[in-house]
This record gives sequence, C-alpha cells and structure tokens, in this order.
Amino acid sequence: MTAKPIADRSDIFSFDPSRPNAESQIAGLLFALLLVDQNTLIAEANHAAENMLGRSAKRLLGKPLLEIIGPLDARVEARIRETDAALVARDIRIRAGESETRVNLTVSPLGSFPGWRVVTLSQVGHEESGNGDELGSSQGAPSILAHEIKNPLAAIRGAGQLAARKLPIKDKHLARMITDEVDRIARLIDRMQQLGARSTDIAAPCNPHEAIRSAIATVRAAGGSDAEFCEEFDPSLPPVHANRDALEQVLINLISNARDAAGAGTQGRITVRTRFVSGLAFSAIRLGRAVRLPIEITVSDNGPGIDPAMRDHIFEPFVSSKQSGQGLGLALVRKLVRDMNGSISHERDTKQGLTHFRLHLPLAKMDQE
Repeated sequence: MTAKPIADRSDIFSFDPSRPNAESQIAGLLFALLLVDQNTLIAEANHAAENMLGRSAKRLLGKPLLEIIGPLDARVEARIRETDAALVARDIRIRAGESETRVNLTVSPLGSFPGWRVVTLSQVGHEESGNGDELGSSQGAPSILAHEIKNPLAAIRGAGQLAARKLPIKDKHLARMITDEVDRIARLIDRMQQLGARSTDIAAPCNPHEAIRSAIATVRAAGGSDAEFCEEFDPSLPPVHANRDALEQVLINLISNARDAAGAGTQGRITVRTRFVSGLAFSAIRLGRAVRLPIEITVSDNGPGIDPAMRDHIFEPFVSSKQSGQGLGLALVRKLVRDMNGSISHERDTKQGLTHFRLHLPLAKMDQE
C-alpha cells in the first residue's frame, strides 16, 4: 500500500473550527514578529512587536525596518538588506522607541514569496541568563561559604573585644577597627547568603504605590542628596502578586542607586513611573507556563549612566560601578524579583540622558485570569 504524501493528507489535518488560526497563533506569541517586504518595509506586526518597539502597528506599517530598530552592527544591517538571506543574531542592541534594548534577532526568507521575510525579536532578559545559580553550580554554595567564614569571624571579633579591655586607651581604636571590620565582612556575607537562599516568602496581593512611597520615604530619610523625587503613577493600577517586604527592598535598592547616580546637586531628578502594559509577556517560562507581567514600575534618573562596558553585567554578583560598591545590591534585586516571578531590566536612553530600571510583575492572583 502506497502512503500518501504529507501534503495530501487532508484526512489527518482536517479543518477544525476550534483550532486557532495562523493569525491568532501569531498574535499570541511572546516574542515580537514582523513581516517585511522586498523593500524591507514593515508589512505586518504582532502585539508583542508593538510593545517592544513602543509603537502601534499602524505607526509601524510601511516604515523601513532599519529605520525603526537601527542603527545596528554594519554586518547585521548588510545581511538584512539581502532579501534572500537568512540571519540569526544573538544579543544585539536595537532601538526600541526612545531607548535601546538587547535582543536575539532572526530573519527567515519566505521561499514561496521572493523578497518577503519574517523577522523575530526576543528580548534578552538579564535575569534569564544561565540557570539562576550565579555563584556556582550549587544553589546552596553561598550558604555553605557563609557558614565556613562566619565561624572564624566570630572568634576574631571576640579576640578583638578581649584585646580592647587590656589595651591602653591610646591603642583601643585599633581593637575597635578590628571589630568594625569584622562586622562589615559579616554584613557582606549575610548579603551573599541571601543570594543563595531559596525563597520562603509568601506572595500576596500588594498595592505597588504603597510599596513605592514607603521605599521613597526610607531613601529620603537616609539623606545624602538634594535630588528631586517625582511620582508618575497610574491610579487605576490593580494590585500586584508579590511579597511586600521583598518588593520594598527591591525598590529601596533601585531608588538608592538612582539617587547616588543623580548626584548631590540640585539638578538631580529621580522619577518613579507605573503603568499597565496590556498583553505584555516576557519570555520568563517558569513553573511550566508563560508568566504574564503587565504591571510595570520604572525607576529613572538623570545621572551620567553606567559605563557601557559594564551594562551587560550589572546584575551579576561582584560587579559594581561604585568605587566602594560590593556588587551585590543588583544581584540581590534580581534574585528577589525572580522569586516573585517578575522581570528586571536596564536601559540607557542616550537621547534623553536618562537611565531606566524597569520592573515587571504579575497581577495579583485574585485578578488573574
């Protein structure tokens, strides 16, 4: 018996009105998809492309692709201009609205339609790199290391306190220096230990604006800057699904960093903005399902920005742009955000002279579909 060619097996792939059509499938993709014609003009754009590029499909259609996402690396641009060439470019920077973002880009020619291509853009999430074990192959490595270091530290501190009682007054400051340095190292170890700890915090419906205002009040109370704080809130924003204490800690870290970056001058400005991004879903595949993250909190400052050479590594442990920084603050922020099934990213808007840290969080469960 001769088998039918697959193309003729309509008995297997019979029409099913309940099956999503191609248009619905494309609209539901988590990554941006663009259809470009023989002249590299955008002919179609899905919802994810609108979100990523900060423009509606109506404003994208008919525009040159390279005008929307460029300028790019010269080699990438040359390949895109070849209408019959396929391309896979990983971790490149594109223009997305008024800022830059890192993406993986693919270009797929449509053989049956010469010159037409499908372009996909998937955002490279800093927090999605690797398997999440930033300090080693074992999730418990930081805790083991902390335990081994803290034991001798306690003995050193005790010896320093004992020495302080016996030293003459003029030398007591040396003993205090020992205990102060031991305490500083212990605090550093505590923060390392937090990076390796598995979250036991319970997430619940949380008002993001209350957490933001509390974080701003904490940073203001610490002083050290005359920078202006601005709130641009969407008052209709629903609750997020998060742990309140963890969310507040994340915001304190981001706002403190923004205050330091903006400097002590009167021109320093920190803006915290909230908005609902309808349909936004990052490629954060956790717990066997896609996580929709429609609540966006952006912390922006008008400081000079992070050294370009460090921008792709700022969420890694022990990477810091501060002279006295330990490089654990943003690594801890990423860890706390991941525990809440959220996403954190960094952008530099060179045109406006602004640095943005964007936090995306899921809706509270009571509001989720």
